Amino acid sequence: MSAITQPSPLSAASSAAPRKLTIGRVIIYGLLILCSILFLVPVYMVLVTSFKSIDQVSLSTMWQFPSAFTLESFQRAFERLSPNLLNSIFLVVPATIGSAIIGSLNGYVLSKWQFRGANILFPLMLFGMFIPYQSILIPLVQFLNSVHLFGNLWGLILVHIVYGIPITTLIFRNYYAEVPTEMLEAGSIDGAGFFGLYRHIVLPISAPGFVVVIIWQFTQIWNEFLFGVTIAQNSPVITVALQNLAGSQIVEWNVQMAGAFLAAIPTLIVYVLLGRYFIRGLLAGSIKG
Repeated sequence: MSAITQPSPLSAASSAAPRKLTIGRVIIYGLLILCSILFLVPVYMVLVTSFKSIDQVSLSTMWQFPSAFTLESFQRAFERLSPNLLNSIFLVVPATIGSAIIGSLNGYVLSKWQFRGANILFPLMLFGMFIPYQSILIPLVQFLNSVHLFGNLWGLILVHIVYGIPITTLIFRNYYAEVPTEMLEAGSIDGAGFFGLYRHIVLPISAPGFVVVIIWQFTQIWNEFLFGVTIAQNSPVITVALQNLAGSQIVEWNVQMAGAFLAAIPTLIVYVLLGRYFIRGLLAGSIKG
């Protein structure tokens, strides 16, 4: 008689492991799909309403596709928002570049140049990220008015550059902290000074950090409303114009939804072009070895 072999507990556990792993993946993917659907519901509503004419817009039919697709809403929204789109572009480009460059220099100094008070200066600089906009709004307006920058885009650019310095400094400091000090020492031996080391050694390897900062700052500045409605009153940006697009008596929801989609396109383009580098740049310098 042949001996009957019993399955060992280890083999039973190993055969059950893939099943548990598969069930876990199904649950995780199911939750991710559900969260994605919930997240995309407002996007669906915006797009569906944008392609409707005003007579098709109502609460009872808001989930339905338009009976006849029309681009009239986009045309009217673009005609009313195009000057403000240009204002936002003229705002976000120099403000993003300026805060990125200053943050890069600050991160370079705080990570590679030791000086007295650096451990105090850096926390104080980061403290600026936690100051609410509303708490400094009145003195900020008074200051900009005294230097003749209130009411235009130049004052708003200055505000966003200053407010972006803490987060950009933090990102670049963490990134530059993992750059080998020996590289800078070798450059110093070759005769490079402060800016020479930054230009020829630090700046060429800073692309991942700049990608993170550009995406972050571009999105924050483009979507910001409080400073835009308060400071740049003579040159309203896209978020302010979008709020004014609602009108005072009759709200044309199709035009407003089309305007919201047009206002979101620039940030979508930036993320689509640079999004795959975002996580890579965000994690760059966080893993040693």
